[in-house]
Amino acid sequence: MARVGVRTARVLAALIVAIGGPGRAKAIDYHVSPTGLDSAAGSAAAPWKTLQRAANQVGPGDRVLVQAGTYTGFHLTTSGLADAPIQFLAAPGVLINQRNATTPDGINLEQASYIVIDGFRVENMPRTGIRTVGNAENHAKFVTIRNSTGINNFKWGILTGHVDDLVIEHNLMANSQDEHGIYVSNSGDRPLVRGNLVYGNKRSGIQLNADASLGGDGVISDALIAENVIYNNGTLGGSALNFDGVQSSRVVNNLLYNNHASGISLYQIDGGEPAKNNVIVNNTIHQASDGRWAINIRDGSTGNTLLNNILVTEHPARGAVSVTADSLANFVSDSNVVTSRFTTTDGASTLSLAQWRTQTGQDLNSTVAAANDLFINWAAGDYRLKPQSAALNNGVTQLAPGADLAGVERPIGAALDRGAFEWNPAATAGDYNADGAVNAADFTRWRDRLGAYVTLPNDTTPGSVTTVDFAVWQANFSGSPASGASIPEPQALALFATILCLFTSRSATRSGKRKASRCWRSARRIARQSGYFGA
Repeated sequence: MARVGVRTARVLAALIVAIGGPGRAKAIDYHVSPTGLDSAAGSAAAPWKTLQRAANQVGPGDRVLVQAGTYTGFHLTTSGLADAPIQFLAAPGVLINQRNATTPDGINLEQASYIVIDGFRVENMPRTGIRTVGNAENHAKFVTIRNSTGINNFKWGILTGHVDDLVIEHNLMANSQDEHGIYVSNSGDRPLVRGNLVYGNKRSGIQLNADASLGGDGVISDALIAENVIYNNGTLGGSALNFDGVQSSRVVNNLLYNNHASGISLYQIDGGEPAKNNVIVNNTIHQASDGRWAINIRDGSTGNTLLNNILVTEHPARGAVSVTADSLANFVSDSNVVTSRFTTTDGASTLSLAQWRTQTGQDLNSTVAAANDLFINWAAGDYRLKPQSAALNNGVTQLAPGADLAGVERPIGAALDRGAFEWNPAATAGDYNADGAVNAADFTRWRDRLGAYVTLPNDTTPGSVTTVDFAVWQANFSGSPASGASIPEPQALALFATILCLFTSRSATRSGKRKASRCWRSARRIARQSGYFGA
């Protein structure tokens, strides 16, 4: 049991409660309301009025529950602990529209670790909506910013600096007036930037810049940038995804469209080293008519890999890939759908796909297509694949993600599709293998993925695989009953999901740890659905 750690113990403890074991202590909660008083107790019955009052009080393990209303921001310097983070949780309708009293930001975390910021809307800040920073000698760590919104902030929606093991997920960051929607700066490692909607920012949508001039090694390593939708950024320059000094990272399942500078750029300006050894796989990039190259690699950024991407443009002269000669070493590009324009001279001259193949030996299995032939309705922002799209059933499994941008499990059909979306044919709900029939094979697919944080093909309830998916299959089943197809008892289901997580947790790889994290979320969700956890 020692090997699986605190998270395992907590979920198992909750399941023990579910089947009649001893209870667990409840966390301490503080409450903030626009009608509260800072001289009050901070309880649900007597809430505080300001967020700063809560920030001055909290310690490890505390939660701050913020009721709907309009607030001034807050400045936090207290850290939580690995097994007891400090959480600020906003109810729907919380708005921060005045900067905190210490910095020109809405929410500012200064040298604070093990913090969760969830659900805040921050508008019109003179600098940043939500900011979290450490320093070169002492990084902050394990900060999570999720489910939050930043609109019309002057510099950045989210800014981070010198933060390791950062999570930025499921946020909306739009219309930064001077720079980027999300800016991960300085040499913090292992950032996860996932599931964000980023649009209308004057420069980059999402920027990772390792900033050697500000201390540290000047390298951001082991980043995962996944499942983001990024559009209409860069009117003042700056790529939709901009990476300076980023190494050994993965960029997967992102949708980038109508951006006005480059799509994805790998380079070195202030990074301590070039952007090397990154994997860019199963992204959809459609450049605006005033945009630059879909992929831009330069400054000795060697060893990068492009697979299963859609790289198309409406620009009359620019195209799919620009890789300068000093970045071609160990460069790999194949199985992409492209506009037939490439360059190794930063656009001074261009190559057709055939010429590119001859000169570099790359993209031997790539395909030329235009946006009109690929997507259902790109003019309306619908980048799902057409039934006859050139991106269907011709991707490679090497380094590819197991699910698409929408969480639908890959592949559907003979092989993976290229781009961020796997084609999901219209079929009966419960047809989890997309073969046109709801039968015992679909039950097997459900059973084998129970507890996984994916969406099955033709799933009417996107998210993790649970008993709800079984009920959908059962309602649409049109054959002989599958062996063992009776619905599991809730206790057995929750325990089974937990056992899956125990095995998954043993993986030491980054992929294994991501799967384990998703598995634990699913196990907790299953237990809550059965009424055994509190929220």
